[in-house]
Amino acid sequence: QVQLVESGGGLVQAGGSLRLSCAASGRTYNVYAMGWFRQAPGKEREFVAAIRWNGGSTDYADSVKGRFTITRANSKSTVYLQMNSLKPEDTAVYYCAATNGIVPVPYDAPYKYNYWGQGTQVTVSS
Repeated sequence: QVQLVESGGGLVQAGGSLRLSCAASGRTYNVYAMGWFRQAPGKEREFVAAIRWNGGSTDYADSVKGRFTITRANSKSTVYLQMNSLKPEDTAVYYCAATNGIVPVPYDAPYKYNYWGQGTQVTVSS
């Protein structure tokens, strides 16, 4: 089992920045990738960004490219999501996810992940 705990959400004005953190614990030794997803009220959960544990390759949704950056700290089993130039449409609950399954890349769909955090609210005011 892998446990994920997110932190860093909050309220920010449009154009501002936030950094989310996701700390993984448990059987992290066989994690292939970690990602961030978000879900706004009345909408489906959507992919934001992902990073592969070995090599550090990253994938981003088109809507966040150039504004968000996903990084990892292997020694701490922690993933970060730096969010800059935030827009009101970025408002959502952000979820951290991890996968230890052999699934096709990119890691851009919820079904490819088998562990999820509890979510952290990000609200961007206009």
